[in-house]
Amino acid sequence: MSSFAPIEDAVAVLADGGMVIVVDDEDRENEGDLVLAADAVTTEQMAFVIQHTSGFVCVPMLGDDLDRLDLPPMVTRNQDPKGTAYAISVDAAEGTTTGISAADRARTCQVLADPATEPDDITRPGHVLPLRYHPAGVLHRLGHTEASVDLVRMAGRRPAAVICEVTNPDGTMARVPDLERFAAEHDLKMVTIADLVAYRRARESLVERVAVAKLPTPYGDWTVIGYRHTIDGTESLALLYGDPEGAQDVLVRMHSECLTGDVFRSLRCDCGPQLDLAMARIAEEGRGVVVYLRGHEGRGIGLLHKLRAYELQDNGHDTVDANLDLGLPNDDRDYGVGALILADLGLSTLKLLTNNPEKRAALSGFGLSIVGRVPVEVRPNPNNAFYLRTKAERMGHDLGGEDLPVSTGVGDIAAQGARAPRAVEKPVRGLAMAPPPDDEHEQDPGPGRSNRDSKDSA
Repeated sequence: MSSFAPIEDAVAVLADGGMVIVVDDEDRENEGDLVLAADAVTTEQMAFVIQHTSGFVCVPMLGDDLDRLDLPPMVTRNQDPKGTAYAISVDAAEGTTTGISAADRARTCQVLADPATEPDDITRPGHVLPLRYHPAGVLHRLGHTEASVDLVRMAGRRPAAVICEVTNPDGTMARVPDLERFAAEHDLKMVTIADLVAYRRARESLVERVAVAKLPTPYGDWTVIGYRHTIDGTESLALLYGDPEGAQDVLVRMHSECLTGDVFRSLRCDCGPQLDLAMARIAEEGRGVVVYLRGHEGRGIGLLHKLRAYELQDNGHDTVDANLDLGLPNDDRDYGVGALILADLGLSTLKLLTNNPEKRAALSGFGLSIVGRVPVEVRPNPNNAFYLRTKAERMGHDLGGEDLPVSTGVGDIAAQGARAPRAVEKPVRGLAMAPPPDDEHEQDPGPGRSNRDSKDSA
């Protein structure tokens, strides 16, 4: 018998002012948080939270409410690995003493949840940490911030929650076996973020099909479907080859928008060649999907910020430090929209064309089963070898452990140095590289060796 309760049970508990445990994926933080509705939290409940958790009490809430209360981000340069969006800490201005007691913190949480609260009703800094919730919730980000607000909203409460990580008596983080014992001892319902994602996906969709058209390409005739995100209006594309809708174990490339690489064929990155190679492999497979995600320019920082990062790279920074020195995240992409598009296409099991283990983990968290991974290996050129090596060494991209010669060619796939696939886990059969669409381009004049040899990334 599962120790996890149905989502409906957790919603009912929160509607009655109770608390539940919410567990995230073992590939993420692998922790359980106590979750309560901020508008109903009592002193007794807060005392229980403080006793059995880290005591680092947070209040996830809507961005509009944080803006209304004049609560900016805690830092301008967020280096948190999971992108947790902390605002500055607060206390309630009235009805509290030192701010740290259970009664004081419960009062502060109630004040944050109250729609009548004004900026002068809270003091800064304080002992409670507000968190900024993403408007799409767990269908965008698989965090406790989004899960807790989703649950309290579904329960009919104000969109503000109280969360804190459950710990063991020795101070270590409580993992699922510990949480199962804790839940049984205190008669608490426990649910998973994965189940919440599945619950919401079964009842709502945040992407809509806007247009469907034929798309002839050098890699055969494809079908392109235009999608729009119903919350922020972001437009993305699904390129379908063959008849992949509703099929199993479909070959999929989740491709991040890169104007400089995909359109202008910049040699600073390998984005354009990876897109070409993915389309060629899918065409040879006979069936597959490329999801082209807008809003991912520069790993999510935007086109102009990417150009600013290029300026720093021209002066010796690597791609990671360039972003960080601009006060921007190293990687601010999310794959929730891509997962929703795949769900709309009826896909649940897929073989992923990527070199990025984080991409696989991210998509798995949205309820997709990744049955295999196929690297997209592109031979580096002198302009991007250092960039690609940085991705391998600092961002964990899987490059197969081989040294690759540096290509000096430009143009079609062969001139960009695309290599035959190396299968990982469940190999994708018959994926030899498709021939270039024409023979007009000069081929790679031959392998060379860079003093900064590297491989590829996704």
